[in-house]
Amino acid sequence: MKHSPALQSGRLIKRYKRFLTDIVTDGGQHITIHCPNTGSMRNCLFEGNRVWYSTSDNPKRKYPHTFELMEDNQGHLIGINTGNANALAEQAINNGTIEELRDYEKLQREVKYGDEKSRIDILLTSQLRPKCYIEVKSCTLLEDGQGYFPDAVTTRGQKHLRELMAMVQQGHRAVLLFVVQHGGISTVKAAAHIDPQYADLLMQALDKGVEVLAYKVEMSVEGGQITHPCQFIV
Repeated sequence: MKHSPALQSGRLIKRYKRFLTDIVTDGGQHITIHCPNTGSMRNCLFEGNRVWYSTSDNPKRKYPHTFELMEDNQGHLIGINTGNANALAEQAINNGTIEELRDYEKLQREVKYGDEKSRIDILLTSQLRPKCYIEVKSCTLLEDGQGYFPDAVTTRGQKHLRELMAMVQQGHRAVLLFVVQHGGISTVKAAAHIDPQYADLLMQALDKGVEVLAYKVEMSVEGGQITHPCQFIV
């Protein structure tokens, strides 16, 4: 996935009101950019460090710039735009990088499903195989060398786990895919210290047959792509 047009850079001032971030550009201009991340962004915001942002040509946007990347104190890049995780996952499935998800004939995005009125991120279908429901989660929380998800209590994420378990019970395949958008993360674990209910549900999901995969994104200012699996630690 390439960034086009090329990203511009600046320095972080602060993030506030959930979807807004103030930065100072390399040219010295103070601007407000859109923050496309609904999580807490715990350990992802480093005031004064370099950020990169994209620019939209849509004249209707109040904030034409979007927060894309952040550099931490160790020089690791962090993918701030959680919406990119689905696009990266789709790209990796289509090019065969995710071995566990190969050999399906059709890929659909945002398909309605489940008793709790959800939308599955990716649905894979084939005439000769059960349907495969894939919920994609962007993993960016790094603490003491360990990657975690979630970075805040997520009732929405809990709902998704219940929906995936229900799909397995109906005879389908269900996959929770962690897309690791942090250069410092090599292993992923449920953040029981942040959302114990999510961690408990994830263990239940594993017992019920939901598959959990974690794949690493190699990121640069030019773009990113999923390259290899990470270990998920139970």
